[in-house]
Amino acid sequence: MTDPRAGERARQATRHRPPGPPRQRRPHDDGGGPPGHGGPEPTGGGRAAARKAARAKDKGRRRAKPLPRYKRVVRAVLMVVSALVLIVAGGGAWLYEHLSGNIHSVAIDGAGSKEKADSFGRTPINILAIGSDGRNSASDCKLGGGCGSGTSTAGHNADVEMVVHISADRSNATVMSIPRDTMTQVPACKNTDGGPSTPGYQGQINSALQYGPACQVSTVHQLTGIPIDHFVMLDFSGVVKMSDAVGGVSVCVSDNVYDTYSHLKLAKGQHTLKGDAALEFVRTRHGLGDGSDLGRTYAQHIFLSAMIRKFKSAGTLSDPPKVYSLANSATKAMTVDTGLNSIGKLIGLADDLNKVPTKRLTFTTMQTGASPTDANRVIPAPGATALFSAIADDKPLTASDGKKTSAGEKPSSGSKTDTKPSPSASVPPADVSVEVENGTSTSGRAAALQSALAGKGFATGSSGNAEAPQARTTLAYGPGEKAAAQTAASALGLPSSHLTSSDSSGLVLTVGSDWPSGDTFPGGSGSGSPAADAQAAVSGAHAESADDSKACASVSQDKTVEINGVPMTPSQAYAASTNKKDSAP
Repeated sequence: MTDPRAGERARQATRHRPPGPPRQRRPHDDGGGPPGHGGPEPTGGGRAAARKAARAKDKGRRRAKPLPRYKRVVRAVLMVVSALVLIVAGGGAWLYEHLSGNIHSVAIDGAGSKEKADSFGRTPINILAIGSDGRNSASDCKLGGGCGSGTSTAGHNADVEMVVHISADRSNATVMSIPRDTMTQVPACKNTDGGPSTPGYQGQINSALQYGPACQVSTVHQLTGIPIDHFVMLDFSGVVKMSDAVGGVSVCVSDNVYDTYSHLKLAKGQHTLKGDAALEFVRTRHGLGDGSDLGRTYAQHIFLSAMIRKFKSAGTLSDPPKVYSLANSATKAMTVDTGLNSIGKLIGLADDLNKVPTKRLTFTTMQTGASPTDANRVIPAPGATALFSAIADDKPLTASDGKKTSAGEKPSSGSKTDTKPSPSASVPPADVSVEVENGTSTSGRAAALQSALAGKGFATGSSGNAEAPQARTTLAYGPGEKAAAQTAASALGLPSSHLTSSDSSGLVLTVGSDWPSGDTFPGGSGSGSPAADAQAAVSGAHAESADDSKACASVSQDKTVEINGVPMTPSQAYAASTNKKDSAP
């Protein structure tokens, strides 16, 4: 990856170069240039005579052989390189401190668990990318909505939530969007950023940010089971600055569109978005897809894919001024966890992501279903379990050629083959007792699964209700009881990513809303092979590759917007608003 500091360091050194000693005049420099360039021509006396006498005096002496031209060039190059090293080192300290000083960081204290190393000792990276709806700065306030002050996230929601997974072998990556109106259990959180805390509640997932980034990380981890130990949060103005820094981002819309809520107005076709237009595109929800938050996540994937392709294109990452401008804009607009709180760490992260070919970077959206308590909200669909497990278990969603994987395809090097418990670690079912707790709204789920376990030869266990509703099914096990938990998980078709360790002895199966019915966990076979393959993981997840430059955002065909109280489609609104300037040419 090109060092974004090099160009600036060189310029800094040039601006602050101390004055050197006066240049020594050569014998023929009497206030003019060399012969033929404005200086005096040599004559028969004076200095010319002195030079002739000197040559006569040295006659007979062996003159030193001049260095060959290539050696003179090499010596000159080495001198220049040495000088550049000093220049870069001098400017680098200033630049490093400047960019690192832009970054605001918050401790998350392991709120999202830790990633597991693969069999080669390599560790995947899982990051929660958050787009805050906070408007604390003057630049954010100018972009619309309410204005606040300070750096706290109190009162803020997560407009965007994406789990970014980079595989242990850096051969592939997955970005999974979680719709902001997903209903889930927010755990008890103590704000590490000085804001309010919560004892926990059932609510919309994006509201967890009000209790700090660590609470948002913990909530996503509890919902998905994906280990997350980093987060990056960007505010509204950051999107604007970054799109400007790369010279604009090229996107396509399938039809004329005017979202009267986000103010996005574009004619059908391709556009290069900068500034406010870029923000309007990534925020629009009424103009694209079905007019819900799902349509917005699809548009965001198109935008980010185009931005990534722009990053990797010739002339962007190889242009130091552009890289510096991008880095300066991004670091001013972001908040990260303390594990990413320096420009060196962020450059390392960017380098890891840059190793992944765009054809092996897959954008997905968590599969959803309607919430049973609110038709305008969603919960994870049963199929989401396969996607969560694929990410948690570091399984690629594309083959090495960039195509979607299918059932039975061999994973890439460095990925685990499946989540099946190790046969060597098995414990006979008769020696395993499981306490089952019902965390769903369906009466009798715990008793039904306890009966199913008994029918599979497990020892009798107790059943009852969980303390609070649970969105995700978990199987907790005490010290030294992992093998017993794997036996139970295998019998129920529960992926290993749903197993959690506990300080208390015994096995406790807490049934979540992701398992509403049946004796076998959705996506599992119940025959000892609970792993969901990549094909199941991307089913219904609107999976797209980052190298798909022909992807076009689908404009909603429903009457999702209105003008003067009259409902209409985004295309009708475009036609009716000739006096409204387009967001981009």
